[in-house]
Amino acid sequence: MLNPGRSLRLRWLGERVAYSDAHALQRALWAAGPGADDWLLLLEHPHVYTAGVRAKPEHMLVDPASVGAELVKADRGGDITYHGPGQLVGYPVLSVPSGPGATPAYVHELEQLVVDALAELGLPGAGRLPGYPGVWLDVDGPVPRKICAIGARHSRQRTMHGFALNVAPDMSMFEHIVPCGIVGKPVTSMAAEGADVAMADVVETFFGLAARRWGRGRQVERQDCSMPVGTGAPAAANGGGPGPGTTAGAAPAAVAGRGAPLVREAVDLSARGRDSAQPVRLLGRLAAAGVDPRAALPVRSRKPEWLRASADMGTGYRSLHKTVHGLGLATVCEEAGCPNIFECWADGTATFMINGERCTRACGFCQVSTAKPMPLDPGEPQRVAEAVARLGLAHAVITCVARDDLADGGASGFAATIEAVRSRCPATAVEVLISDCKGDPASLATIFERRPDVLNHNVETVPRLQRAVRPSASYARSLAVLSRAVGAGLVAKSGLMVGLGETEDELYGVFADLAAIGVSIVTVGQYLRPSAKHLPVTRWYSPEEFGRIAETGLRLGLRQVVASPLTRSSYHARQAAQLPAPAAAG
Repeated sequence: MLNPGRSLRLRWLGERVAYSDAHALQRALWAAGPGADDWLLLLEHPHVYTAGVRAKPEHMLVDPASVGAELVKADRGGDITYHGPGQLVGYPVLSVPSGPGATPAYVHELEQLVVDALAELGLPGAGRLPGYPGVWLDVDGPVPRKICAIGARHSRQRTMHGFALNVAPDMSMFEHIVPCGIVGKPVTSMAAEGADVAMADVVETFFGLAARRWGRGRQVERQDCSMPVGTGAPAAANGGGPGPGTTAGAAPAAVAGRGAPLVREAVDLSARGRDSAQPVRLLGRLAAAGVDPRAALPVRSRKPEWLRASADMGTGYRSLHKTVHGLGLATVCEEAGCPNIFECWADGTATFMINGERCTRACGFCQVSTAKPMPLDPGEPQRVAEAVARLGLAHAVITCVARDDLADGGASGFAATIEAVRSRCPATAVEVLISDCKGDPASLATIFERRPDVLNHNVETVPRLQRAVRPSASYARSLAVLSRAVGAGLVAKSGLMVGLGETEDELYGVFADLAAIGVSIVTVGQYLRPSAKHLPVTRWYSPEEFGRIAETGLRLGLRQVVASPLTRSSYHARQAAQLPAPAAAG
């Protein structure tokens, strides 16, 4: 089990992580200060050009949009550089000494990390070229070639940004810029130099070197977002660890190299009809993430006593039902089949679902309809406010379906509903449970500017299971949404389900991520399979285990952890929002 304390945390965040999302996450981890944990984030970006604070506009030779890229300003030194698929980007967020010479010493350390990695991966002889940043090949030859850009920021004894190693990117993308402002010096890649190495192996090498370089005498904890089937995966995603004395976030049943056999096993189980309507596609995703499909509980498995909610259809339940349906509103309580509906409705509490009843995503755990969504109802915000007034709610929770069909992802619906409730019921606290709005900063700002009392966005599960559980979402993007909310001065909240094949250590790694970026409240509840067509349950957690999970979350820095078998995102939301005072420093 993980122990709280200053650790080195390694994260493979996957492919196509938007630059703005990675930047928001870095800033939040950097803001945690020099006494916090250290991090190494590894990922790939979609096509993007970044301009440092000293970049010259004339070094961008074409309109980035004409080559399928964007141009963003970066708060690091240096000129214009390129990031894209096939390039490993590393963002160390470390506490390092300050003072004269500290920044050059850190940059030198980053360069040495890359040099050592290239040597292990079959490209010995890499080094530094005097007067030019980065890592180069053939430094003493007639034509030195740059293989890795370095662009670090070091302030307040904490680092941001890092390195970009060309593994096998589209090298033509470098032809549209003056790379790093350096004229007359070619750029190369590992593939161009004859080193045909899978990205998974490069990731593995860097994590191993980082653990040895920065993790001596410390706990090293690792979590990996799963890779597509057939591309290989870092060892922690398949059950191997990053080295002696470290902790990997991996399922015990998932051993290295077993991803493909487990997928075949999932297909075989479905073909044999182990369960009616066994979801082979979803089982295949779980198997690719290292969850043995044979460990899934049958659909008809009897639930433990602690998971049986009593049905109370008394006066409070009937009154709320009449109010909600009389106003033509939807609740996530009904649409998602929440087991707490009787308790909450009897208590006069409901979670209103806006922006329609049809979701544009098909998460493997959710039973909300995924039919083609209807246009937004302009009268919905006022009807939600009317329901809040009639019910006399002190704390209103508003959630939504994902609306990827809308330019703002449904943000305007949230803004209008918050304003309507505040206008009608100014004393009511408003909590929103939002989608990621496709990560668009402007759309998220539309919600943040209405200052909800609590901003909730769920990560849902551990990194390794993200692609299996919610294939249209991203762990990195969710952390970025929460980071932006905290940066906007909001109380941030998130939630997870358990029983999908995760380990407790993986949960605690997520707790550390959430605490580090400033999330205050986390909910944890047992996943209950809505139907045979949804993801299976791998095990039932006991009330005692939930108690241990909650205690560990608090020790890792979260201010409030609500964990029980029947906990859901908005369960006891008003009580959860009553945060204890922050712990005294030191």
